[in-house]
Amino acid sequence: MRYRRLGHTGLYVSEICLGTMTFGGEGGIWSAIGDLGQKAVDEMVGRALAAGVNFIDTADVYSFGLSEKLLGQALKNLGVKRSDVVIATKVFGDMGRGPNDKGASRGHIMDGVKASLERLQLDHIDLYQIHGNDPITPVDETMRALDDLVSEGLVRYIGCSNWAAWKIMKAQGIADARGLSRFATLQAYYSIAGRDLERELVPLLQDQGVGLMVWSPLAGGLLSGKFGPDTNGPQGSRRATFDFPPVNRDRAWACLDVMRLIAEAHDTSVARVALAWVLAKPFVTSVIIGARSIEQLDDNLAAAELTLTADEIAALDKVSALPPEYPGWMFERQGGARVPGAFVKKG
Repeated sequence: MRYRRLGHTGLYVSEICLGTMTFGGEGGIWSAIGDLGQKAVDEMVGRALAAGVNFIDTADVYSFGLSEKLLGQALKNLGVKRSDVVIATKVFGDMGRGPNDKGASRGHIMDGVKASLERLQLDHIDLYQIHGNDPITPVDETMRALDDLVSEGLVRYIGCSNWAAWKIMKAQGIADARGLSRFATLQAYYSIAGRDLERELVPLLQDQGVGLMVWSPLAGGLLSGKFGPDTNGPQGSRRATFDFPPVNRDRAWACLDVMRLIAEAHDTSVARVALAWVLAKPFVTSVIIGARSIEQLDDNLAAAELTLTADEIAALDKVSALPPEYPGWMFERQGGARVPGAFVKKG
């Protein structure tokens, strides 16, 4: 297992992060995603830690708090030393019936962090993330509340998830101008079948030194190798019952054709190839894997040992390339000569 710097911080996290959406399975979509109980959670957390994973991500909204409870109890049952694990959780989702039981307001953040700490049985959260875009709460209010949590020692680093590039930059600007804690990470969807964040978000992350935590690198299981144009996958699988995230399937099938050839060449699974491609991207800090079984977990963890060749990465990049979109194609046309090393003196 390799470890990478978490954004601009001095903290190092494993390049594979254990996701916990499959813990609990309490109602609605959570039942479709996974329903692991305490015994299975203990086994999964123990297996991930033994493989070198030191980074675990959860959220208050996962199974309405049950995921956090199961994770906290697992850490206690396994006797995990607090400093040996980096725990990330998130706040934003609907946690009640009241109008203020959701969002990124100071009130909901302050209530949310206390509830998460209690469920996790911890005295601090390593990475606290705003789980979604709140179109109502001023960014200033959100950043001030998060900075207060850092000052109080309840949270050590802050991040966001599923935010637009302009809003992240606004938050960083507010933090810089007022001496507040900056976002260290963005948690976002990214896969070989969904490369949209390369248009605006990746340039921002690289410019601002923000780390990228990738969720759903297998596109909700679509890239596991069990799906194709002629099959909907195994009965009861997550993607078959919860069709998310949205994917251009024609492009996904084309990617899978190439991925299967590469998997055969390495005598490995298609899923590992999909994960290895994401891990090869220099702007990726950690890839979040969520498993419903130990077998699935072991296969995903093994992606850290798979190194794709330059030719294989180039082939995958080509088949998965995004269609040109403005203003990107104009940047390339007008600014290509400004790229370092592109200038050639004439005469």
